[in-house]
Amino acid sequence: MTTKYIGKPASRVDGLEKVTGKARYSADFKVEGLTYGFIVSSSIAKGKITGIDSSRALALDGVLQVFTHENVRNLPWFKLRYTDLDAPSGTPFRPFYDNTIRFSMQPVALVIAETFELARYASSLIKVDYEEETHTSSLYQNISKSFKAPKGKIGYVPPKSRGNADAAYEDAAFKIQAEYKHSAEHHNPMELFSTTAIWDNEKLTVYDKTQGVSNCQFYIGNVFGLAYKDVRIISPYVGGAFGSGLRPQHQLFMAVLAALELKRPVKVGLTRQQMFSFGHRPATLQKLALSASPEGTLESVRHEAYSETSQFENYTEVIVNWSATMYACENVELKYELVKLDTFTPLDMRAPGAVTGVHAMESAMDELAYTLKMDPLIFRLKNYTDEDQVNEKPFSSKELVACYREGAEKFGWAARNVEPRSMRDGKNLVGWGVATAAWDANQMPSRAKALLSIDGKLVVSSGTSDIGTGTYTIMTQIAAEILGIAIENVTFKLGDTNLPLAPLEGGSWTAASVGSAVKTVCEDVRKILLKHAVKTKASPFYNYDPNKLQIDSGEIFDPNDSSKGISVTEIMRLAGVNSIEETSTSGPNPLVGRKYTMNSHAAVFAEVKVDEDLGTVDVTRVVCAVAAGKILNPKTARSQILGGVVWGISKALEEESKLDHQYGRFMNHNLSEYHVPVNKDINDIEVIFVEEKDDIVNPLGVKGVGEIGIIGVAGAIANAVFHATGVRVRNLPITMDKVLQIAEDDRNQVAV
Repeated sequence: MTTKYIGKPASRVDGLEKVTGKARYSADFKVEGLTYGFIVSSSIAKGKITGIDSSRALALDGVLQVFTHENVRNLPWFKLRYTDLDAPSGTPFRPFYDNTIRFSMQPVALVIAETFELARYASSLIKVDYEEETHTSSLYQNISKSFKAPKGKIGYVPPKSRGNADAAYEDAAFKIQAEYKHSAEHHNPMELFSTTAIWDNEKLTVYDKTQGVSNCQFYIGNVFGLAYKDVRIISPYVGGAFGSGLRPQHQLFMAVLAALELKRPVKVGLTRQQMFSFGHRPATLQKLALSASPEGTLESVRHEAYSETSQFENYTEVIVNWSATMYACENVELKYELVKLDTFTPLDMRAPGAVTGVHAMESAMDELAYTLKMDPLIFRLKNYTDEDQVNEKPFSSKELVACYREGAEKFGWAARNVEPRSMRDGKNLVGWGVATAAWDANQMPSRAKALLSIDGKLVVSSGTSDIGTGTYTIMTQIAAEILGIAIENVTFKLGDTNLPLAPLEGGSWTAASVGSAVKTVCEDVRKILLKHAVKTKASPFYNYDPNKLQIDSGEIFDPNDSSKGISVTEIMRLAGVNSIEETSTSGPNPLVGRKYTMNSHAAVFAEVKVDEDLGTVDVTRVVCAVAAGKILNPKTARSQILGGVVWGISKALEEESKLDHQYGRFMNHNLSEYHVPVNKDINDIEVIFVEEKDDIVNPLGVKGVGEIGIIGVAGAIANAVFHATGVRVRNLPITMDKVLQIAEDDRNQVAV
C-alpha cells in the first residue's frame, strides 16, 4: 500500500518563505549598479503628441536617459503583428512607436536615473504638448456601432445558435426579457508590476511579474530581435495576478529597452494608478429573453452580449455560449458583438466571459422561475441536461445534481419561503438565492523534468507559474506519490525559462496540464529505477518482473513478499548510477475532445440581509458545492474556492472601475476608491467538494478550481437580493442607491 499524498490536505511547501519574507518577488531582486525607471503617462485619451521637452529632466545629475517616440526607432517588433501568445487579433500596442495617443495614461516617456526618487522627480519636469482629438469611451452610448469580431483571441469559440428561439418565445405561455449591465473591473493584485532587466555578456536576464515566463521570452525575442536562448525570464513568486499577467505589460518592454541601450541593470515598476492603464474586465451589456411551458420546461433562450474592446485589437470572451450548454433547451439564439472604444484592450480576468454571462443567465433563470411561481432550484433541476447540446456530446462527468443536493442540504434551502420580502431578521429583509456555475476543464501540452539523486532527493521542474494557487505544493504531492518517495525529499521548481516549457498559468488548466507532465516524468523515472532493480545482479529482485514491484517511502518492495526490499538509494549505488534525469511531455488526447465536453460545475447558495431603510446589502452566508474531478489538495483547493467566492461577493456588491467620459480615464484608480471587500464584509462561506470520478478528462482526473468558485456567486447574490426585497437590480454592482431607487420607482415591479 503506497503512501498517499494526492488528495491529502498538505500545507503549502512555499508557505514558510512567504510568511518569513524570504520569498522574492520581481521587485525584490537587486544587483550592483542598478538603475531605476519611472514612466510618464499621457494626460489625454486620444490625439497626437506635438512635442516633448525633456531638457530639464536630462539636466539633473544622475538622470541617464529619457526614452520617447522621438529616440526609439526601428525595433524588430514594429514589423510584427503578434508579439505575445495571449494577444487578440489586431495590432498590439507598441510603446514609443509613434506620436499617436490611443488611450488615457498611455506611456509617453520613460526616465532612467540612478535612484527611483530621482527618476520620479525628473518625470515631473518633462513637458508634453498634445493635439487633442475627440474620444469615445462609453459602451452604452455606442451600441449601435457594434460589430461581430472577424477573428477572436486564441481559444475563442464563436457562439452557435439552434432551433427557432423567436418563434418559440412568441408562442410560449411564460416568458421574461431583461437587460443586464456591468461596468469595467480591474484586477488590482496586491503586487504591482515590476521588471528588472540585466544585460551581461550578450545575455539578457529578466526578473518579471508574469503568469508565463515563456510568453515573455517570446515577446522580448520578437520585440528586440534577440535569440530566445539568450533571453532568460525568471519569476519564482507572483503576488496575485488573476489574468493581468497573461500578457507582457509595459514595464517589461521599457526595462529591457533601457538595459540594452545603457548596458546597465534597470528596474521599472508601475504605480497603482498606472496599473489601471492596461487591461481590465470589459464593460458589458447583455439582453436576455427566456420562455417556458406551464410545467416549467425551458422552451427558448435568446442571449445577446455587447462588450467593449480597444480601437487597435479585437478582444473576445466566451460570454453567451454558456447559455446554450447549461440547460436543456431546443431553441437557442446567441449573439455576441464588440464595440470599439478609446481605451486599452480588455484582458482576461478570473473566469473571463463566464462570470459575466452566467450572472445574466442565472438572473434571468431566477426571473423566469418567479414568473412560473416555481422554486428556482426545482426549475433548474427540471431543465438539467447530461448532454452538451451545442456539440451533441456527453459530458466526461457531471455531478451537478449532487452539487444542488448537497449544497441545498447544507444551506437549508428546504426552509425557504418562496415569497419575496417574506423573511426577516429585525429591520433586515432576508433573502436566499441560488445559481449554477460551469467552466471548461482543459489540458494544454506541458513538459516537466525530474532529477533523482543518489541521496534520495528528487527535484522536479517545469516553467510554469504559481500566482498563489498552490502550484508548488500540488506538484510536489504528485511527484512524491507517483515516484513513491517521502514528500520532504521532493522539491519543485518553476518560474524560469531555463526549465521545461509550460503553458500560461491561466484557464484553470495548470493542475491538469503541468500536473500530468509531472506524473508522466515521475512514472518514467520510476520505470528506470525498477529496471535497475531487476537488472542489477546484487539486487534482491534480480530477474523479477518489474510490474510486480512497488516503490513507497523510498523503498522498492514486492507487496506479496515482505521478506525482501531495497532502498532507492541503494539500488542506484549498486547499479553505479549517481542520478536519474528524465524530461517528459504530456498533452490532451484529441480523440477524447471529439467525443466529450469537459467542464467543472458548481451550485452556489447565498443568503443576504438588506437593511429595509438604508438599502445596504450584507452577504451573511454562502455555500458553494463544487464538482471538479479529483481534488489534489483539499486545503489549497478550498482556499481557491474561498477566494473565488470572496471575489464574487466583491463583483456583486462593490467592484466598479468608473470612467470619466469627459477625459476617457478611470477615476477611481487606487485602492481607496476602487472598492473590494475587507474582512468585515465576509461572513460564513462553506465549501463542499462533491465526489466526482473522471477517468476521461486527463491522466490525473482533475479539472482545476481556480475559476469555478467565482462564476455563480454574483448571480446567487442578485437573486437573493430580489428574494429579500422584491427589487430586481440588473446593473452590477448592487449598491444601496440602486436598491432604494428601484424600490422607489416601482415597488410593485414583480407580483408573486
